[in-house]
Amino acid sequence: MSISINNLKVEFSAKCLFDNTSYIINRKDKIALVGKNGAGKSTMLKIIAGLQKPTSGSVAIPHDTTIGYLPQHMTINDTATVVEEVRTAFSHIHEMHERYDRLSAELAERTDYESAAYQELIDTMTTLSDRIAMEESENCEAEMEKTLLGLGFVRDDFNRPTAEFSGGWRMRIELAKLLLTRPDVLLLDEPTNHLDIESIQWLENFLITKANAVVLVSHDRAFIDNVTNRTIEISLGKIYDYSVNYSKYVVLRQERLEQQMRAFQNQQKMIKDTEDFIERFRYKATKSVQVQSRIKQLAKIDRIEVDEVDTSHLNLKFPPAPRSGDYPVIADNVGKAYGEHQVFDHATFTIKRGEKVAFVGKNGEGKSTLVKCIMNEIPFTGMLKIGHNVKIGYFAQNQAQLLDGEITVFDTIDRVAVGDIRTKIRDILGAFMFGGEASDKKVKVLSGGEKTRLAMIRLLLEPVNLLILDEPTNHLDMRTKDILKNAIKEFDGTVIVVSHDREFLDGLVEKVYEFGGGQVRECLGGIYEFLEKKKIASLAELERNAPKAQQPRQTETPKQAPKPQPSAKTDTPAESPAAARKLSYAEQREHEKLVRKARKKVEEAEAEVARMEQEVADIEAIISAGNPPADIYDRHAAATRQLENAMSLWELASLEFENFS
Repeated sequence: MSISINNLKVEFSAKCLFDNTSYIINRKDKIALVGKNGAGKSTMLKIIAGLQKPTSGSVAIPHDTTIGYLPQHMTINDTATVVEEVRTAFSHIHEMHERYDRLSAELAERTDYESAAYQELIDTMTTLSDRIAMEESENCEAEMEKTLLGLGFVRDDFNRPTAEFSGGWRMRIELAKLLLTRPDVLLLDEPTNHLDIESIQWLENFLITKANAVVLVSHDRAFIDNVTNRTIEISLGKIYDYSVNYSKYVVLRQERLEQQMRAFQNQQKMIKDTEDFIERFRYKATKSVQVQSRIKQLAKIDRIEVDEVDTSHLNLKFPPAPRSGDYPVIADNVGKAYGEHQVFDHATFTIKRGEKVAFVGKNGEGKSTLVKCIMNEIPFTGMLKIGHNVKIGYFAQNQAQLLDGEITVFDTIDRVAVGDIRTKIRDILGAFMFGGEASDKKVKVLSGGEKTRLAMIRLLLEPVNLLILDEPTNHLDMRTKDILKNAIKEFDGTVIVVSHDREFLDGLVEKVYEFGGGQVRECLGGIYEFLEKKKIASLAELERNAPKAQQPRQTETPKQAPKPQPSAKTDTPAESPAAARKLSYAEQREHEKLVRKARKKVEEAEAEVARMEQEVADIEAIISAGNPPADIYDRHAAATRQLENAMSLWELASLEFENFS
């Protein structure tokens, strides 16, 4: 399987996004699509997905190649429960059955038994049969459950109507459906915008271990660095293809830009020398031949363009923070409930002046809720004390709605800027992607993301000593995030950041507060120290909860014998020791029987894994030998998926065995 992008050209109102762009997406490629905002990354994904037509050029997609596309924004109108909606990811099984029946009917009518076309038809049916067998295995429900749990849902959510969930959670449902279809190529446009840290890590692992080809647009540097093995940069209508992950690409890109600049400077010198020669001897008859030759030479030069690079090195700084008391925030047994749902309780902590802390945890565990308690926007139990002379600068997701839509972008910032910063308003707006004519737009015509960025700039210019930032990076590109991060690091006040962006938090915060299970837990150290500790804690928690998690699937476990109840009329004597021993013995025999059965399932699953590993190895040996048969890659794909299926079944069998043993 490989998708070929051939001589692609895209124009929008005389602006050329791509020109003569060609590259190939190979099986198992994990590609980061990068470039400045507006370079055309999302457009590229839409063209590959078949949702948008290029001005010229083509995208060649092999027959039977499946593509899954997750856009940044979508309109969702489903009315089912979470499980019912996600289960639609397996509707393609019915389509595969119909296709197999059509091919079977065609095969019955064919008589060209020795032809290559006949053999190809048989191979196609064999591959399709293997895929149907794999998809129809008992693993479907288990995979659906693992995917939903990995993306942050809990089992109590499974039978809730999707209409009860916010837009971010419904995007997670769409992502779950997409991942479960296991397409040959996954196109993901900012998939982490609606995920918390744990869900991002789960998605990382899924894309690395289970996904086929992936083309990814993301501003989460740690995420794309961990997932990708190839980086394609779009710049000035051209692409630059690097067979490395993002961090290595940054180094190679800098080397390329330096080489490009040297070549540009050399060419500019040559052009100037040629123009000087033409100007000097233009009117000398004895030099007319040489002059005409130089004019033609100049006309034929292919001018080197230097890629757009920000060289302003803008260092944005907050105004000096007025001094606050030693403890800007003191929480003592703070709790918040909505009806019978206790979001968190007994939250007790103290944030000292100058500290920079992070609030992290799964969505819905109370991070933003506690921020609203600190802001006194909602009622709560317990005591929350805001320190002496604390001036709060608060950035929330709805902050953009508070902007005046009738004034321009420039005026919005001009009204809050004071001192020397007023001379740098244009530079600041440019750093946050409001350069040129964009600064003269009225606020009401901006998109939601643009309004969010504008609200962030306004906050940066206000003299405060306690910054509370709720998901500040969702609509910022990497360069802008770096500018914001450096500004916060140099800020001499206190900072609370609610974020799932590990790269942004790394080196910024020295303390982490984890929200989960109705509690708020303090963890000293940076974000990666917290994640390392959390990984260990999560594994231990997983082991403790494994029997509970597996219980619904253990349909063969016999029901416990009901305990004898005392009679309402007479006292019942205590059960005799002999009876107790007899009951324990019966239970023990039943337990041993279940253990043997579980052990046998593990052994059978292990044998199947070994068999499929050998089959995959045999096919890869044929490929390595050269001149493989035409269907070898389909056979390899089918065998690989069967191996993944066998591994999942072995995992479930092992968990069940551990439960009984």
